[in-house]
Amino acid sequence: MTLYDIPLRTLTGEPTSLADYQGKAVLVVNVASRCGLTPQYAGLEQLQKQYGERGFTVLGVPCNQFAGQEPGSAEEIQSFCSATYGVTFPMLEKTDVNGETRHPLYAELTQVADAEGAAGDVKWNFEKFLISPQGEVTRFRPGVEPESTELVTAIEALVTA
Repeated sequence: MTLYDIPLRTLTGEPTSLADYQGKAVLVVNVASRCGLTPQYAGLEQLQKQYGERGFTVLGVPCNQFAGQEPGSAEEIQSFCSATYGVTFPMLEKTDVNGETRHPLYAELTQVADAEGAAGDVKWNFEKFLISPQGEVTRFRPGVEPESTELVTAIEALVTA
């Protein structure tokens, strides 16, 4: 099974998978609405607007495993993201990214090492996994801001001119 075969659900409960984005660069981010890093939503939306028409999408994955910072229902999450940050990128259903109930997508993604060579559990909200159009994954820890040179350069290397 590849990343593209793993069954997913949208925030509204519709079945989907990464196959819907095959051939695009996808930034998978575990998000939360009550976190000190929540303002990263603005930067993620900016990336979506800047690169969305060039073969790129952000894919938000709400997660409540870090200090209960995403307690809302799907409707509350959607409303918050839309009203507060104008989020237009797709969102998946609330998902566990660590532990025994870790979603199969994150079972695969967390095997990828970050820039320092560390793989394993997601450290906190807003950890980022950039999937190339060919399915290769690059990992960015939560402190890497969406506007950072490191992340923008990696995205620009993957999108069409």
